[in-house]
Amino acid sequence: MKEPNAIADFYKSKKQNIPPYFQWGNGHFDVLKIDTLEKRAEAISRLSFSRKSLYKIKLVNGKCKCHYADKTIEIENYALIFINPLVPFLLEENNDPIREYFCIFNEEFFNNYGNIKTYPVFQNVQENVFNLSESQYQEFEKILDNMQNELSSEYDYKMDVIRNLTYDLIHKAMKMNKIPAKASVRNGADNRITLLFEELLTLQFPLYTSADNIKLRKPSDFASQLSISTNHLNKAVKHIRNKTTSEIITERILQEARMLLKVTDWSVSEIAYSLGYETPSRFIYTFRKNVGISPLAYRNEAK
Repeated sequence: MKEPNAIADFYKSKKQNIPPYFQWGNGHFDVLKIDTLEKRAEAISRLSFSRKSLYKIKLVNGKCKCHYADKTIEIENYALIFINPLVPFLLEENNDPIREYFCIFNEEFFNNYGNIKTYPVFQNVQENVFNLSESQYQEFEKILDNMQNELSSEYDYKMDVIRNLTYDLIHKAMKMNKIPAKASVRNGADNRITLLFEELLTLQFPLYTSADNIKLRKPSDFASQLSISTNHLNKAVKHIRNKTTSEIITERILQEARMLLKVTDWSVSEIAYSLGYETPSRFIYTFRKNVGISPLAYRNEAK
């Protein structure tokens, strides 16, 4: 099902009218403010569709923790968080509820308006959580207020304004922490092949239920999808990333494994089969070899 239809069906399923700012064929954008339990329940309902396709820029007020597969970031007061839908992520509140103000959008919303997913804030876990002062928080809050005001306006070109506001927010964050842009990778067939390989790999995650499982597990699986030889794929990836194809696949699978062990109650066997291992013992061996401890020991340490 195409994305616009999925979004429209979602609003129909909730017996709500399609928002006036929804535009067919132009992707989707929304702004949500959560400062009460009622608003939290409403937001969770509105976010219950197509999670894999939604990017988020989240402004947080309150003490909480951001959990990634291999690290946890503490937030004391105010923070700005950029969330890539292909990166496993969990926000854990402490005893007191936090206030959240955020925008959500899919990649299609920025078609012909730059390649937003390539910005460092959506690529690198080291560069996507920004602790803020109160004045910085208020500055970003104004940008989100402007987005919300534009959504409800009658201006014909309001979606262009919102796209500009989104980029303005991203650049303010990057300048604030002096995040350097990633070095450009030289053009060529090797670069295109590597990017396509990485796209196929990341599209398999995250896994939402133990019934989900990845289909592409070995370099030959990806080579077949790309209609090239395995040797050709391996050479291209090695040239661009200075890592073997197998190393990159294993790193991403183990990243997902750590997240599943940390935030789900799935058994080790369920995780192993979901991640494409033929037997749980093979998964346990690979996990121990790369992480240094067994999956169960990792789960116990993460609690």
